[in-house]
Amino acid sequence: MEKRVRVAAVGDNCMDCYDDLGQSFPGGNPVNVAVYIRRLGGEASYTGAVGSDSSGRRMIEAIAAKGVDTSHVKVLEGKTAVSHVRLVEGDRVFGEYEEGVLADFRLCPEDISYLCAHDLVVTGIWGMIEGDLPSIFKKVPVAFDFANKFASPIVDQAIPYVTYAFFSYDEESREDFAKRCCQLGLAEKAAEEEMLAGFMRAVQKLGPKVVIVTRGKAGSLAWDGSRLHCCGIVECEVVDTMGAGDSFIAGFLYGVLGGKSIPEAMRTGAENSAVTLGYSGAW
Repeated sequence: MEKRVRVAAVGDNCMDCYDDLGQSFPGGNPVNVAVYIRRLGGEASYTGAVGSDSSGRRMIEAIAAKGVDTSHVKVLEGKTAVSHVRLVEGDRVFGEYEEGVLADFRLCPEDISYLCAHDLVVTGIWGMIEGDLPSIFKKVPVAFDFANKFASPIVDQAIPYVTYAFFSYDEESREDFAKRCCQLGLAEKAAEEEMLAGFMRAVQKLGPKVVIVTRGKAGSLAWDGSRLHCCGIVECEVVDTMGAGDSFIAGFLYGVLGGKSIPEAMRTGAENSAVTLGYSGAW
């Protein structure tokens, strides 16, 4: 009998507001991963905080409608987080971010016990729970999306307590990436892929079981401590890139938790991203 994958997503959420289009969609890194895990056939919960405004109600209702457990979503007095977005030739470009009540989001001991009852906990750089990772990591595997924030101090704080570490390498992150490589004592090389491979090897030695780097149209790389795995993209019509990276993370995690090899899980991630790229908004 096939194992039922059960993932706990915890951390930030936000309304993605496409100001030019006059549209808004519920989203946020861990929220998106939870929804995509459900889409793939797994079970998922989301733990986080929304405001007491209409956006908060809409967020909870939308997540629950996708079959995600929202029993541990806190409603705090104030405004739900908002990310302002523009679409430029299909690529989402982020503008101003309004953190709202997420600035006050904290886990309580009961939340941590609930999270640890799952097969895996997934969070990210804006999740506000890096201080709780040591307690969580003792009981359950942890996946963390560091996005393109290579030089963030959160990387140093979180990485020893992460099982699957995800990074996103793009034009915007080159300076941060170079700074982190310098901190790791890596010699600068001309070949981009060689530098990425060196970075992944160095980071993996700090704790993670697997380090994964997504590179947009260039596909993804994964280092498992003994081998560098490469995976291309699944060609598709791109309507909106919002949620594509989160879709890859969900597909990868769903794959490895279901017993797939690293290359197979990477392919599942790429296929899941292609689905999300075909419509507007994260989900």
